[in-house]
Amino acid sequence: MNTLMKANTGRSMVACLMVVLGCVYSCKPDDPKPVNEEEVITTIRVTLMPEGGTRPVNLVFFDADGEQGNIPPEITVSGALQASTIYTAVITLMNETTSPPVDVSAEILEEAEDHLFCFATGSNIAISYSDEDDNGMPIGLESVWQTGAAEAAQVTVSLRHQPGTKTGDCPGPGETDAEVTFNVLVE
Repeated sequence: MNTLMKANTGRSMVACLMVVLGCVYSCKPDDPKPVNEEEVITTIRVTLMPEGGTRPVNLVFFDADGEQGNIPPEITVSGALQASTIYTAVITLMNETTSPPVDVSAEILEEAEDHLFCFATGSNIAISYSDEDDNGMPIGLESVWQTGAAEAAQVTVSLRHQPGTKTGDCPGPGETDAEVTFNVLVE
């Protein structure tokens, strides 16, 4: 084989290899969609406004460094609930590990079909949902709390992540993104 033929064959092979490599890189399948990572929640605030608009009661869970840190969370209740009273409740979730803080409740509302708040209470507090997703399933960012007799009670608030499996039942399928128990007094 003469030198000119060898050079052309070598160039042809290089060109062929470049075409194949170009096709491999440009024809690869689309990158998969990123997995929706669990939200960082440092603050859960339940604001309870009694009928008649008097002073609200705030139930607050605050974990300054998030779930991964060493600082223990603080759980506070700003006052007692009144017996035989109806309260409008609004839940606000925040990630305060970032600057500025992120309103996680807005993200929950955007992904309402995948999220459900569950409430476990004693016999003297009944909770009903005031909001729902586009499929008519409850969310729980807004609710109505009806107190009964005066006594101490516990209220557990759980945020369930139920992508593609939400039934509206608690606890239902999925995983718990956040959960806190508040000790409240009904007087």
